[in-house]
Amino acid sequence: MKLYAISDLHLGSTENRDALAAITPRPDDWLAIAGDVGETEEHLRFALDTLGGKFARLVWTPGNHELWSLPPGSLRGRARYERLVELCRAHGALTPEDDYPLADFGGRTFRVVPLFTLYDYSFRPDDVPFERAVAWAREAGVRCADEIMLDPSPHPDRPSWCRERCNLTERRLAAACVDGTPTVLINHWPLLAGLVRVPRAPRFSLWCGTRRTADWPRRFRAELVISGHLHMRGTTFVEGVRYEEVSLGYPQQWRGRIAADTLPLQVLG
Repeated sequence: MKLYAISDLHLGSTENRDALAAITPRPDDWLAIAGDVGETEEHLRFALDTLGGKFARLVWTPGNHELWSLPPGSLRGRARYERLVELCRAHGALTPEDDYPLADFGGRTFRVVPLFTLYDYSFRPDDVPFERAVAWAREAGVRCADEIMLDPSPHPDRPSWCRERCNLTERRLAAACVDGTPTVLINHWPLLAGLVRVPRAPRFSLWCGTRRTADWPRRFRAELVISGHLHMRGTTFVEGVRYEEVSLGYPQQWRGRIAADTLPLQVLG
């Protein structure tokens, strides 16, 4: 069995939806979907309906776009996330709220761990205080739609939600990983600040993760970490751990560069 991975499908684009429908079926293999499927429940349902018949198991983690309050009047914050989890479960997809299963890829056993961490503005220089972080980004003309679109209710702000998610996830990982089985960590946001390279807008790093996750790959025996968000596919090794950024992105970012058959990347097996 093999593990494939993709993120940042952005199914608001007709071209991306057509590309998704053209993916070659791999009914014996798993597919990790590392967030930013789209902005609406309908986008996620389309992905689950389309990909669920092509792969043996889907593993989903949310990105920031799934959590946007769209369309107006729809669920927001934690309630929105919980609704998306319900939708995934109804389609048989694994979510960050489920037990972390063991699976064999390429003849080896791994624990598959979908994560949901958000961000807390800590991917910033040490001399920029938390209270000035967003203003610091704006001074360079950098803004993120999450500041308007991603409602953290019932939390007072997104960093508070991030803190809750990290506390919960650390406890679950500590309990699940005592047997020493190597893990595959799957998260929309990069787990390491050093992996965030946004040349055109470096201060966008604020919205790209949290320092809380920096030691998770080592503590929880990760052999592979899958992420998206940056729209910059690539492989990086840090202290013996392989990090795969698996974004598709918007059509202008992948058209002519990524063949339909390689939209999902084979990462194990």
